[in-house]
Amino acid sequence: MADPYQTLGVSRTASEADIKKAYRKLAKELHPDRNKDNPKAAEKFSQVTNAYDLLNDKDKRARFDRGEIDGDGNPASPFGYGGAGGFGGGAGPRPGGAGGFRQQFDFGGEGADMSDIFEGMFGGAGRGGFSGGFGGFGGRGRSAAKGANSAYALRVPFVDAAALSPQRITLADGKTIDLKLPAGVDTGTQMRLGGKGEQGPGGPGDAIITIEVVPHAFFTRDGDDVRLDLPISLNEAVLGGQVKAPTVERPVMLTIPKGTTSGKTLRLKGKGFHRKDGGRGDQLITLMIDIPADDAALQQFAAEWTDGRNPRAAMGV
Repeated sequence: MADPYQTLGVSRTASEADIKKAYRKLAKELHPDRNKDNPKAAEKFSQVTNAYDLLNDKDKRARFDRGEIDGDGNPASPFGYGGAGGFGGGAGPRPGGAGGFRQQFDFGGEGADMSDIFEGMFGGAGRGGFSGGFGGFGGRGRSAAKGANSAYALRVPFVDAAALSPQRITLADGKTIDLKLPAGVDTGTQMRLGGKGEQGPGGPGDAIITIEVVPHAFFTRDGDDVRLDLPISLNEAVLGGQVKAPTVERPVMLTIPKGTTSGKTLRLKGKGFHRKDGGRGDQLITLMIDIPADDAALQQFAAEWTDGRNPRAAMGV
């Protein structure tokens, strides 16, 4: 079983931000879509995802640091600690039950139940008189380990991520599921599907889905806002008017003020990404005047018209 800290290449004192940064870097390098001819990369991607899943969960990370669970998130074996003796770090026997002793080990402050182990060693009740788990050994039985988590990568179109459009994914068992994307979704966001992982003695693990938001041809993301450079004609800039502009959901009519210059930015409220607090970002549209390269009439007009201003005066030139 791998140490999740070593898998991500971070120290045991790494902050949440350091862990997330390391995961994103490795996930980008090992993404299955970028390593289609390298099965080892896909295996490593799964290991990195599982390591991040454990360390990103504060409770699981604390339990791993205390030695209560292993790198796969399963309960740690009591024989996995203490060196040659196998019981190093134990707190020694203490009274427990009717005349017997209950062995207490330092596994996060909980007593380790040894009855199942000694039953296996000595044959249980009826053989040597060890009824009830070795003369008073007792307590809770150790739960069976669940199966491993399964890692999936899901590429989501930019506009679908912004609009939170449902995404369909096919799992390893051939079943398809329509996923509802969470608010604030971004590249690196993980979604967990309980019980959709590999089967184990204690039941199936989970499916861990890592999202990659696919870049768009002309939209870009700025926090929760969406930015767009919108070309307009010289006529539209000088005279103003209404033009059609794309958004992440559907085109809208946009009013261009008279005398607009390139670089002027207009804001469309609530046309950006959904935020976790229930709000939504905006769409920021920067107007860019598009001048035709070989228009004889426009060249003739420019030759006869003179702008008496110095548009660079503010720059001291």
